[in-house]
Amino acid sequence: MKTRNVLTVVAAAAFAVFAQGTYAQQVTKEQRKSEAASATKSGQISGGEQAGTKAEKTEKSKSSTTTKSAVKSETAAANKAGTIPSGESANMKTPGANTPSTVDKSQRKSDTAAANKSGKLAPAGENPTPK
Repeated sequence: MKTRNVLTVVAAAAFAVFAQGTYAQQVTKEQRKSEAASATKSGQISGGEQAGTKAEKTEKSKSSTTTKSAVKSETAAANKAGTIPSGESANMKTPGANTPSTVDKSQRKSDTAAANKSGKLAPAGENPTPK
């Protein structure tokens, strides 16, 4: 029974503390509007926007001075000159990796069979160094 009384008193005290804070902070919409208007007039707030936000946006968005047709013509000229890589060559990591082979399939098969007979090929899953 004593713990119940103690808990009730603690709960009532906590409620009183929190309730006082919430009632003290209530401000009406009209009061906030008038405070904002007076702060704007005194120069504390720059026109309802955060200070520096508008200036930062204009500095970041510097538009290009060249026209779209000029950029297109420059790109077409660079493409004709071959300075812009296109297709598979743009993604190629090693030069010459996608060049076609000069050896036909039957020649490759015979070369591989000869290398296997002479023991130059490593068995599957082993070190590829020749013996």
